[in-house]
Amino acid sequence: MNGRVLRIELRRSVAPWAGAVILVTALGFLYLLSGPWWKGTALWTAQWTSMAMWTRTLLIFLWPLAVALGALQGLRDHRSNVSELLASTPRPARHRAAMTAGATTLTVTLAFGLFVLQGAVQVLAHARYHHLGWLPISLVGGFSLVAGAVLGMGIARALPSPLTPPALAVASFLFTGFVRQWSDTAVPTSTLPNRLVLLSPTVADVREILLTLSTSVHLGQTVWLLGMAATGFALLLAVTPRTRLLALAPVVAGAAIALLVLPSDPRRTYVVDKTAAAQVCDGPVCVARVHEARLDGLAGPGRKALGLLRDALGDQAPTTIREITTPRGLIERPQRSRTAVLVDFDDDAFARVESEDLTRALVAQGMAPTCWARSQQESGTLGETAAQSVVAGWALGKLEPIRGTMHPAEEQLATARPVFRELEGLRWSEQVARIRAAHTAAVSCEGDPLTVLEGGASR
Repeated sequence: MNGRVLRIELRRSVAPWAGAVILVTALGFLYLLSGPWWKGTALWTAQWTSMAMWTRTLLIFLWPLAVALGALQGLRDHRSNVSELLASTPRPARHRAAMTAGATTLTVTLAFGLFVLQGAVQVLAHARYHHLGWLPISLVGGFSLVAGAVLGMGIARALPSPLTPPALAVASFLFTGFVRQWSDTAVPTSTLPNRLVLLSPTVADVREILLTLSTSVHLGQTVWLLGMAATGFALLLAVTPRTRLLALAPVVAGAAIALLVLPSDPRRTYVVDKTAAAQVCDGPVCVARVHEARLDGLAGPGRKALGLLRDALGDQAPTTIREITTPRGLIERPQRSRTAVLVDFDDDAFARVESEDLTRALVAQGMAPTCWARSQQESGTLGETAAQSVVAGWALGKLEPIRGTMHPAEEQLATARPVFRELEGLRWSEQVARIRAAHTAAVSCEGDPLTVLEGGASR
């Protein structure tokens, strides 16, 4: 590609504006709106994979924008009434098409690259776990903008109408938005085939910091986007109805191959990054490698909590503390273990509390793990949280609410205080028996721990 001609193309086309609009839109969306990308452990500046995934999520808006801007670029010759003049020149049509597509490709790639770069700088300053597994996610995202822009150019060249860019923008947004509603969770369950969902360049909201896209997803989407870009470029060259029809062959072939490569099972789309999920331990207290920075703050309260649990539960007591690294669906019950206290840093009871409150939360989780939390950001029912307050207060000698839960302290104490007072009035052996029965009911999820603490049946 001739550098001088490319510079002229950049000065006299909408290509620089296309890149600027995409970059400003992306940054404005992230920084001017308060969304889930700023919350929880999977916020977009927390670590490399979540940063790459959140930038891919924004393609629900950026990809239709790239298609529309590409179409606007493709209309330039028609608007200037120079199509016949350019066709009479000896310069091959493919050279002119390559220059037009190259200018837009360059600016769109640069815009997305700068967008990812400024996120990478923030991750580099905060994260302790560094890897290159995020690169395919971002590379496919950037390529999707390029392929969309080139496709928009080709369609506009084939259908030279002022209505083409807005029509493509609306159609593209309807496509990404429709598909998005079926991929709105990390482990989606829908009636739309998973392979069709994955033809969209966007991804689900990031709720699990340990999840990443599988290799088959990267390969399938790359093939699909290559076919899309090839069809767009072929449409830039086509001048007859027959050649325009033949130009559709690459995108059809790309879709067919992609549908064979893309996983049919949603659970093979988002997979756990095994390296990030590997346990890093300080004695009996373990966290995922991606959260290694939290280990120092968890180790001290964790050892104290394990000692209190051993005193309260005896042989039934958990002996380790470890972070949950297996994702669960929105309607699945939380994991429970008889041998370990399971910690999820998405739960504010573990993520945003001081040392003493963290010890209380660990004791509560070890003695009466919740059964009915609908998501990892919830802390169970009020009854379960009140039961946790009672058992932790019994072990620590003072009734206090569990901090960081979705239930206000006043509500917890109003429910827990009568049960705690009744428990304190019993003989020691009866107190221990009720505490251990409540623990058994909570771990098995076959009874209400608060009812057991009041002296009711365990089932």
